[in-house]
Amino acid sequence: MLDRVRAALPALPPAEQRVARLVLADARNFASLPVGELAARAQVSKPTVVRFCRSVGYDGLSDFKLKLAGAVNEGVPFVHRAVDEDDKPRDIIVKVVDNAVSALLKYRNEAASHAIERAIAALAAACRNGRRIEFYGVGNSGIVAQDAQHKFFRLGVAASAVSDGHVQVMSATMLQPGDCALIISNSGRSRDLLDAAEIARRKGATTIVITASGSPLAHAASGAQHVLLAADHPEDDDRYSPMVSRLLHLIIIDILATGVVQRLGGELRPLLAEIKRNLRAKRYARTE
Repeated sequence: MLDRVRAALPALPPAEQRVARLVLADARNFASLPVGELAARAQVSKPTVVRFCRSVGYDGLSDFKLKLAGAVNEGVPFVHRAVDEDDKPRDIIVKVVDNAVSALLKYRNEAASHAIERAIAALAAACRNGRRIEFYGVGNSGIVAQDAQHKFFRLGVAASAVSDGHVQVMSATMLQPGDCALIISNSGRSRDLLDAAEIARRKGATTIVITASGSPLAHAASGAQHVLLAADHPEDDDRYSPMVSRLLHLIIIDILATGVVQRLGGELRPLLAEIKRNLRAKRYARTE
């Protein structure tokens, strides 16, 4: 959680930067002080303290303080450790599993529920109204985009996964208001994805971005039609394949898909039941 505040610090307005530095200086104390005392110590107004909490991805001061208290008081029972060249297989097992668990628990503690709610609402509206949902990713993120397309096309929506930069530009150009472009990037610095996000924004589509907070792609996800789902982790992708980020992104996609199914409820139940029946018939059909 404090890593997110540090990453967001340079992009914050000066007054909100003072609040951020107050958090970083004494997170435990920040979580327990009333808003008036926090504003006085940071030499800002009370609304600025609340705006800061929202700027870094939380519902408000209460949500920020609740999750901050959990982070500083309980901590995360798994610590991220880099895999070293001389590690034995047992060491690799422990480190890779612990790193994945650490990232998932960190996300659970820091996830901004209001951003997830906005993303689910936009995706559910696209499903209900027969609009398009496009998933953009390159490299490892392209694999996540394919998984997302597999989950969402079963909901009866026109969903597709695009991992080629040129095709992403063409796809984004054809988007319209009511459509959704969900963009996945570990680094948030891919030129292709930044271009696709900008085109989708110009076309009036809702853009949902899963990326690292403080990245160029995260900064592009601002405004009423844009949603940032920050996915921060300490993975060192210079040492080994970025599996932790992929697992984290897959979990976020699963959260969104589950939320959409929950929201649409009865509208989807007949379709999902029919898919299940057809798959069962195919699986157990006798060969003549």
